[in-house]
Amino acid sequence: MNKIKTKDLKPGQVFSAPVFSEGDNMLVPEMIPLKQKDIDLLNSWGIEFVTSEGKEISPDELTKLEEIKPPEAQGAIRFSISDVRQNSVPYRAYKSLIDRLNSVFAGIKSGSDVSMQAVDDITVQLLHDLKNNPDSFIGFILGGEVIGSELAKSSVNTAIISALIAQEIKLPNHKINNVVAAALLHDVGMLRLSKGITEKKGGLSNAELEQIKSHTIHTSKIITKELYGPKEVNFIALQHHERWDGQGYPDGLIGPAIEIGARIVSAADAFEAMVSKKSYRNSMVGYQAIKNLMADNARRFDPEVIIAFTKIMGIYPIGSIVRLNDFSVARVISVNTEAPMRPVVQMLMDDKGKVFGSRDVVTIDLLAEKKHFIKEAIDPAEYNGANA
Repeated sequence: MNKIKTKDLKPGQVFSAPVFSEGDNMLVPEMIPLKQKDIDLLNSWGIEFVTSEGKEISPDELTKLEEIKPPEAQGAIRFSISDVRQNSVPYRAYKSLIDRLNSVFAGIKSGSDVSMQAVDDITVQLLHDLKNNPDSFIGFILGGEVIGSELAKSSVNTAIISALIAQEIKLPNHKINNVVAAALLHDVGMLRLSKGITEKKGGLSNAELEQIKSHTIHTSKIITKELYGPKEVNFIALQHHERWDGQGYPDGLIGPAIEIGARIVSAADAFEAMVSKKSYRNSMVGYQAIKNLMADNARRFDPEVIIAFTKIMGIYPIGSIVRLNDFSVARVISVNTEAPMRPVVQMLMDDKGKVFGSRDVVTIDLLAEKKHFIKEAIDPAEYNGANA
């Protein structure tokens, strides 16, 4: 096993075997270039050495290896993984939550008489459905399979993640209900802003950025003056853009002065934004989004919230699509908390490019099956089409 100093690592380096930090924690798989973010993450954790059984691969060697890669591995073989799921009971439950919240938002936007009870009813239903289908719901969030109703979809996704974090932290039930209700409403103030700003594809001017920031105030007014919601829900929604280091808005609160529910929704909202496609940028795979949150280093997020988040999600969140070292493709179906880089996966495509049918269920526990490991995370959209 070769020991490499962190200070000697450079972006773009490629090794012939996986690079590990601290035992079984894989930093990058074999043949995957190191990124500056990987090195920054090591530095933020104070890790001075990494290890690998392989050697560094030069650019010329890498080119030659790519030229002899099996044809099956060179192109993305697309297959449908969404059709079956979209006919499932969990999917219909998830879609129903989005549709119901979208109706609430439509009523608020039009000035109709909408009550907080409608939001409370969705909260109760969401917690009930989530209890039965936690893994499926996370998969739907990462898969991005619902098209349209963007504000409602984003809010339901944030509420699902917030509920899981709140449960992991073991908040009392009434506080979990408040967190979920606030997450459902956290961006409702966006309805008071023009689409020219909220859907702008280019950069925002300073004046436009200030208008975006005002959505928390609009949200607070909607909750308190239109929905007559409880103050606890209002505070959580109002504070979800406050930062742990005090550099957030609207009040620049610091650390524990921020409501615990707001700290939870803040992390959930950030993850949801990273893994969801927006008008101004593409989505990020769950693995990279998790890495970004872990690298925050107590600037934006409460560290305890991030710890709870990574416990429930793992490094490769449930539902993630991953490519293994033999070029087979799998979906993460369970997290090994003692070894987050080695989850349990269900095979979707074997190393020869053969797609597994719905009845051909093959699972691999990567913690027990050491010869297999995750090479890289894949954008689910790459594999949501018809067979090529």
